[in-house]
Amino acid sequence: MSPSVAAADMAPGHSDGLAEKPKVPAKAASVGQEILVINNIRTLAADLCQQYKGGHPGTVMGAAAIGVALWKYEMCYNPSNPEWFARDRFVLSVGHACLLQYLMLHFSGYSAWTMDVIKDYHAPKPHVMAAGHPEIEFPGVEVTTGPLGQGIANAIGMAVSGKALAAQYNKEGFEVIPGKIWCMTGDGCIQEGVGQEALSMAGHWGLDNLILIYDNNRVTVDGNIDACFTEDTSAKLRAMGWHVIDVYDGSNDLTAIVRAFDQAKAYKGKPICVNIRTIIGLGAENQGKHKVHGTALGDDGVAFVKSALGFDPTKKFFIDDKVYDYFAECKPRGEKWEKDWNEMMELYSQKYPTEYADLKRRMEGKLAEGWEKKIPTKVELPQADLATRVISKLIIGKLAPGDQSVMVGSADLLESCHVDWPGMVEFQNPAHHINNGNWLGQQIRYGIREHAMVAFANGMAAYHKGLFLPISATYLMFWSYAGAAVRMGSLQNLRWIGIATHDGLGVGEDGPTHQPIGLPMFFRAVPNLHFLRPADAEETVGCYITAINSLSTPTILTLCRQPVPLLKGTNRSKIQLGGYIIHPLIPHQNPKLTLVATGSEVWRAIEISNNLPFQVNVVSMPSMSHFDKQSPEYKEETLKFKYGLVCSIEIYASLGWARYSHAGCHMHTFGMSAPYNTCFEHFGFGVDNLTKVIGDWVNRMEGKIPQVGEFEDLLLGYAE
Repeated sequence: MSPSVAAADMAPGHSDGLAEKPKVPAKAASVGQEILVINNIRTLAADLCQQYKGGHPGTVMGAAAIGVALWKYEMCYNPSNPEWFARDRFVLSVGHACLLQYLMLHFSGYSAWTMDVIKDYHAPKPHVMAAGHPEIEFPGVEVTTGPLGQGIANAIGMAVSGKALAAQYNKEGFEVIPGKIWCMTGDGCIQEGVGQEALSMAGHWGLDNLILIYDNNRVTVDGNIDACFTEDTSAKLRAMGWHVIDVYDGSNDLTAIVRAFDQAKAYKGKPICVNIRTIIGLGAENQGKHKVHGTALGDDGVAFVKSALGFDPTKKFFIDDKVYDYFAECKPRGEKWEKDWNEMMELYSQKYPTEYADLKRRMEGKLAEGWEKKIPTKVELPQADLATRVISKLIIGKLAPGDQSVMVGSADLLESCHVDWPGMVEFQNPAHHINNGNWLGQQIRYGIREHAMVAFANGMAAYHKGLFLPISATYLMFWSYAGAAVRMGSLQNLRWIGIATHDGLGVGEDGPTHQPIGLPMFFRAVPNLHFLRPADAEETVGCYITAINSLSTPTILTLCRQPVPLLKGTNRSKIQLGGYIIHPLIPHQNPKLTLVATGSEVWRAIEISNNLPFQVNVVSMPSMSHFDKQSPEYKEETLKFKYGLVCSIEIYASLGWARYSHAGCHMHTFGMSAPYNTCFEHFGFGVDNLTKVIGDWVNRMEGKIPQVGEFEDLLLGYAE
């Protein structure tokens, strides 16, 4: 077995090293040193996975030359300051190959990434930097990746950010935003639906600041992809509007990789994919096979690799000094790049003080000064009955104009979700002459790509935290398509706002396919995600303010289609409490019953309380996650659950409500196609029926307070 066997589809004329065919002589090192560096990375991958008998050695070994090309020759970064604003950004969509990134960060001079840190890869202890997939909180890692395909969309979101920033701040002689977005993907990411959505969108936009590196080894966990994936990916990408550069021996031919990356950086007008054929697990006994994908090689297998690559099989974690010499220039080079940029920015601040101040404000995570004052007070809000989605439009119309940090988009539901505003400009490639859009546009038409839309938002939010406020909209039911991206945003502490309209039975004639009966509790269960359901216009304002100020938490704001009244007791400042007594204005101290409701059911709860012949408090609970953080004393004072009954009302499934109430009126079936008032009546949510059902339950309890496990679904079987 030879470790220099060429990859599949190898074209003639490709060599084994950079200097052997010096197509880029200014970058060349000795061929022996090139081979030594690449092979030493392979032996380290074998050792690191074998140490704790777990991990993913295959891609690291097969794509080692790609890592060398990027960090040694191609990317612009400063190891001494991983957060340097003008850096290139690298996204490892194929997150299980993280060992390659960790090793490159170590060799290129990131002080945090010592070999001792990297040796914790798959260690049996918590809170290690060298996690099994890259995590955003650690130096040199731009986004957390792992679920395949997410990183592609994140990188495209970053490329959108770069284009928008460059259009606003770059001036002749001042390239404030020079950075490229590099994304490394594998066969799995290309197959994922979110990856396909994202690739299509990037091709439409023509994002030429984006370079996708396709590690094309044609092997996934189950085996060769010929069993399930026979597309011509290069042809498909070209059809999507991408420029494709092919490299046929990406495991060995560093010259070809560097040349391809140079061409990619210079190309204009389209996003670029460098399709690099590699051999998974190159050097291993099972190279080219799925057995090396995600399994340690075994002691004998590691020894085989070292012997095959010319290393002493008895030495563990061996690093030749020549490897450090090879990368020694990376750190001072990066420091000089940042120094030169800082000097340029000093001149920029003098020549363009307004733009400089605006960029600095955004880099500090602030919206435009005075944004709070643009939001109507409760007295200034429309007093008529209106859907909360309409109030949302009013707020967006105040926030977006004049503040380029606010990026608003929808998945083909611009007007239905009410995320348009007068005078808006679309984000489009100006060369395409679509709807007079340009790179400065703040309105993004995502098409029917909900999953990619939210993954793009993660990328925009991660470009530089606080620099953008992405707002993404679709119907609540269709947020289920984006669930994985929502979870990744929450995991990474990224701020964005999701607009989820048509939030229940009020969808009406669109029927059960569009009525999200069971979905809300999924989102409420996601850690570090705010799922807010306002009762009226005032609470909608409060939800926006809460979302904007949640700098490390994404928010889904679920809004109704049908009109609801502006309620006397709502208070925007109390959204942060999660739940509060809304009626009567002077609450009863010892009510016999507390009704707790959300969203469009709150006004119904107030009507019911007025119909019942005993003292009733009504609680609006727009946010369970905020309410859960309150003190036990506040929770008891609000719900009065120790000495009175509590009944919840919400047009979703009852799951989770037993934490707050003794009984509830909820949905237990899918919905139906009918006018929304008919739907409410049919499923038992008419005010008269709820008054009777709840009143009968209170009378039946005769003062008894139910215990744990005695929660009662009062509408169970009602519409069956």
